[in-house]
Amino acid sequence: MARMINCVKLKREAEGLDYPPYPGDLGVRIWQSISKEAWAQWMATQTRLVNENRLNLADPDARKFLGRQMQGFLFEDADVEAHGYVPPPESAS
Repeated sequence: MARMINCVKLKREAEGLDYPPYPGDLGVRIWQSISKEAWAQWMATQTRLVNENRLNLADPDARKFLGRQMQGFLFEDADVEAHGYVPPPESAS
């Protein structure tokens, strides 16, 4: 049976993560209050941030930047997106 949580990002009940996806207290907070769906949204956004900003994840400043963006995206409902990113057009069916 899936673990259901009240997701603070989606503002509704949803399936929770299987384990903390991030180290430390922040990882536990994410595990307790962020759904799999919201985490997947963050992972896609993070990929765009890394690619569009050409971040080097070996750089501590880049990791700090991503950490701040992640907290804003997940917990503060901040509009986090890579500068210059244009989503692909929706196909007309």
